[in-house]
Amino acid sequence: MLRRISAIVVLNFFLLISQGELYAQVTDTLPRKDTLHLLDTIPLGPDSLPVAPIDTTLRILNLSPYLTLHVDSSINYKLEINRVPGNYFWYLRNAPVGLKIGKDDGRLTFKAEKSLFLSGRLRYDQEYKVQMGVQNLSDPKERVDTFFTLMFYNTEIVISRLKPGVSETIFIDEGDTLSIPVQCERGSFPIESISTLTDASIKGYESVRKCDDIFTWAIPYDFVKDGDKEKQKTFHITFVGADKFYNRDTAKITVVVRDALNYPFRKDEYGRVVKEIQRYILQLKFSFKELDKNVKRTKGTRTGFDLMSGSSALAGTVLSTSSADADKNIGKVMPSVGVALVPVKEAVSPVKAYESNSAAQVRTSIKRLEYSLSDNALVGETDPEILTKLAKLRSDLKQVQTQLIDVPMVDTGGMSEEELNQYFNSPRVNKKYKLTRN
Repeated sequence: MLRRISAIVVLNFFLLISQGELYAQVTDTLPRKDTLHLLDTIPLGPDSLPVAPIDTTLRILNLSPYLTLHVDSSINYKLEINRVPGNYFWYLRNAPVGLKIGKDDGRLTFKAEKSLFLSGRLRYDQEYKVQMGVQNLSDPKERVDTFFTLMFYNTEIVISRLKPGVSETIFIDEGDTLSIPVQCERGSFPIESISTLTDASIKGYESVRKCDDIFTWAIPYDFVKDGDKEKQKTFHITFVGADKFYNRDTAKITVVVRDALNYPFRKDEYGRVVKEIQRYILQLKFSFKELDKNVKRTKGTRTGFDLMSGSSALAGTVLSTSSADADKNIGKVMPSVGVALVPVKEAVSPVKAYESNSAAQVRTSIKRLEYSLSDNALVGETDPEILTKLAKLRSDLKQVQTQLIDVPMVDTGGMSEEELNQYFNSPRVNKKYKLTRN
């Protein structure tokens, strides 16, 4: 048994020696093309990962493109690059107020104080595009320029307010134009739409639809009615503004419209009354001419009779002193002839007292109307006493027409205004109808 075990051991030893010699012979015969394979005893398989290339581009590793901050919060954030940071310079451009960056270490700091928003230097819900970059101090070509967006928000909602450009109560007259500018005080969310409401039926106004619009309305002269108390009418205008979340703010304006004079209409009415008076004056002047003509003809006839009567009496006196008896007899008859002419004169041309008085009255009325026109003439473009003057002209015209109701009014007879004025203002007529002392 021992012999058999020894034989097996010896046989295995020779087998191992023979296998080692065979292996050495195979490996020695292979050509050595790549010396690197001698260092790695594990060959690469088809699923092995390739070796990553070295990163040579300058990059910011931890930059967020969009940052949001709450009011009264702060930032203390260090930016990193894929380089040793000692030889690089950080910078900001177009940064909002208070935002800073460490030029050596790239530390971004900011304190969003509420006073910056109250003063208007910063705004809520507005995106600020911040330009930033990092530069290699040794190589100018190695740099990164980029940007990020910064926005501030506030959980405290401030309601936007309407701010009309007038007081709460407006007093205005008819004929004027009501103008109300509507501005907005910006809060957390701006007012996007404005509605205009009125509690009176008005037409032709321009409503307000957005901030900085102007409400305009030309007030008509007939807006205040005769039955309105104290000759004025009150109504209200309400502006309702709303933001995108339908938060509302209301502004109410009280408008008091006072009764006012419709000056253009009254001026046209004044012009019509003046023309009517001027036309009536021309009619009176022609009537005066006709009356004066009759009085003048009658006066001429009576004057002729008076001269004949006086001449007869004088001739009788002269002849009565004559030495001839025939002449004396004629002288006795001549005074009787003068006396006989008196009734003939009254029969042929009686005294026309009515025509004379009517002519004098017509002349006085004409002078009165001309003085009334001159005294009640309009002064300036808008005479505040136009109603008083218009009423005075109408009153004087009515009084004259009432006084001369019995005097027949005739047309001007084809005579022009210049001809009638020339006759009326002639020296003979003025002398005839002027006031004389007894």
